Amino acid sequence: MRHAALRPRLLAALLCALALAGCDEAPPAGSGAGFAGLGESAEGYTQARPGTPLNFPEDHGAHPDYRIEWWYLTANLEDDSGEPLGLQWTLFRQALAPPEETPPDARSAPGDWVADQLWMAHLAVSRGERHAVAERFARSHSADQSRDRAGQAGAVAHPFRAWLDDWQLATRVEDPDADTFERLRLTAFDGEDDARVGYRLDLTAEGPLVLHGNEGFSQKSADGQGSMYVSQPFWRVEGEVVLAGETHAVSGRGWLDREWSSQLLGPEQAGWDWFSLHLDDGHRLMAFQLRGGGEGGGDYRSGTWITPAGEPRALAPDELALTALDTSSVAGREVPTRWRLEVPAAELDLIVQAPHAERWMDTSVPYWEGEVIARDRESDERRGEGYLEMTGY
Repeated sequence: MRHAALRPRLLAALLCALALAGCDEAPPAGSGAGFAGLGESAEGYTQARPGTPLNFPEDHGAHPDYRIEWWYLTANLEDDSGEPLGLQWTLFRQALAPPEETPPDARSAPGDWVADQLWMAHLAVSRGERHAVAERFARSHSADQSRDRAGQAGAVAHPFRAWLDDWQLATRVEDPDADTFERLRLTAFDGEDDARVGYRLDLTAEGPLVLHGNEGFSQKSADGQGSMYVSQPFWRVEGEVVLAGETHAVSGRGWLDREWSSQLLGPEQAGWDWFSLHLDDGHRLMAFQLRGGGEGGGDYRSGTWITPAGEPRALAPDELALTALDTSSVAGREVPTRWRLEVPAAELDLIVQAPHAERWMDTSVPYWEGEVIARDRESDERRGEGYLEMTGY
């Protein structure tokens, strides 16, 4: 399944299971690849740049001229008894080669065994100390969707659908002239009997899409690497979650991230710490730091402060601070699970903590992802909830 133009390190780091090989380490320090190969050079692909116009609904679909892309949903939920649950569903796309390097006969008639795109999907459900994870892989050809061939995996903009086998995030809007991204249904299950895990959830947007950074271009290092980055942080979520074979009726709030890029990171960036917070006063906050790649070799930070009406304010690296306060031993690693997050312009000084540390994603590219609670640093008053993702530990 390897393509001659796919860099071996990137395949090993991002999608090694497709080559029937397990791996649990990023490229070694100093390799010039960044975390999971995302700092590799990307000649021949379209580059994310400031000033790139975004067009919807088209940009809800796949961008095969870019090297990497994802549709990334997290949600903070409660069941009927008030017990918190967390979930993640992510669909990743990885191009095997730039479009112009695909053989002409494959572009015109790709056939069933020719692939220029690899896909990976993650499912996770958390409740108390339980944390269940599943992972799937697929391949496709970008010409399939332009020829109305469904394929094993893919993403189309209108009517919106993103899928890998029977895991799918798809529109619930029947009117073809309406915004088919406004109401979605997520369906994904794995395992049988007591090992059954998954969800069937309805998502309803109660606010607008948010463009991060410079009108959707999110810079990720002082050298200028970045991605096109759009979020829908206003999902109302309702439905059912299955964990350990038990079904729970749930409701709560969700956050969907969309990013596409060809060189997401600088070559020396070792990983990232990313926060998405639903604050109780209606504001939302996205904040991240990439370890390395900042001025003078320090970390690079950025974020977006979002009003209850969905109006974003981009936060420059010097407008927010992220400080790791305590770590937890998880999967043989020391992972920071208690943070101080400061945004002086919003008069925000928070302690953000994971109530449960065991949220390790033991997938082909392992990382930590789990629910967090935000409290005011001085008063200890609860301020909100959200999700934290940490890579490269």
